Amino acid sequence: MGSSWLQAWRRDKYLYALALPGVLFFLLFKYVPLGGLVIAFKDYSPYQGIAGSPWVGLEHFERFFSNPDFLNLFRNTLAISFMNLFLFFPLPIVLAILLNELTSQRFKKTIQTIVYMPHFLSWVIIVGITFLLLNQSGGVINELLASLGFAKIDFLTNPRLFWLMLTLQNIWKDAGWGTILFLAAIAGTDPQLYEAAKMDGANRFRQMWHITLPSIRNVIVILLILRIGHTMDVGFEQVFLMTNGAVSGVADVFDTYVYRSGIQQGEFSYSAAIGFFKSVTGLILVIVANRLAKKLGEEGVY
Repeated sequence: MGSSWLQAWRRDKYLYALALPGVLFFLLFKYVPLGGLVIAFKDYSPYQGIAGSPWVGLEHFERFFSNPDFLNLFRNTLAISFMNLFLFFPLPIVLAILLNELTSQRFKKTIQTIVYMPHFLSWVIIVGITFLLLNQSGGVINELLASLGFAKIDFLTNPRLFWLMLTLQNIWKDAGWGTILFLAAIAGTDPQLYEAAKMDGANRFRQMWHITLPSIRNVIVILLILRIGHTMDVGFEQVFLMTNGAVSGVADVFDTYVYRSGIQQGEFSYSAAIGFFKSVTGLILVIVANRLAKKLGEEGVY
């Protein structure tokens, strides 16, 4: 056993070296912090430390679930997650299929570069561009509407548009980047299947429906399961930067609430309990979605 492992190490040492930064990242930022979750069950004080802080059991969880803001936080988080799930998630699939149908490789690479670029912009830049375009006083879109004789629209201060605004930002920023996995899956499809379909008289749409989509079905299911697991995690930076007083009622989510209670007010144990709740909920959702996928005949995540 030891000699075979050593031979494998020597044979693939460069691959292990490439994987090392990713392994270290998950160890340092995903697994090591798990030990700190114990403060969710303690009245943590930085002066007493984790070991010296007294146990309080489920007190922080009871306080959180009985908080009048809980239902509003839960509603806002679910609404944003479901809008991303139903509006954003299918778009990278559609975009990947459309890109795959392009015959000119040069044009295809150009389009890919254009749709990938927004992913590398920070949320600060994305939100800044949004304000420049949609601000009611001086925004490009509103000034164009005014010049055409239409009334200006309060895009940024209308609570009814806030969730849609976040979803459209996500689509513009990451829809192109999300096509990478789907394009890779499509590239692994046997070309002979398309040739046989052509001989049988199948047009491009039939080939896409009966060959391309089934070839990436497993990837779609796996990414869907993982996306469902992030239902409670809608991201802090985007929501925080887009929030203003007019939309605070629909913009407050678990992530922004944790920032206020944990960072601004110093309630570390209380915010840790909220984070623990989010993590457990995400784990349960992944398990349920994976079992459902298994029952439907899919491979699932595990």
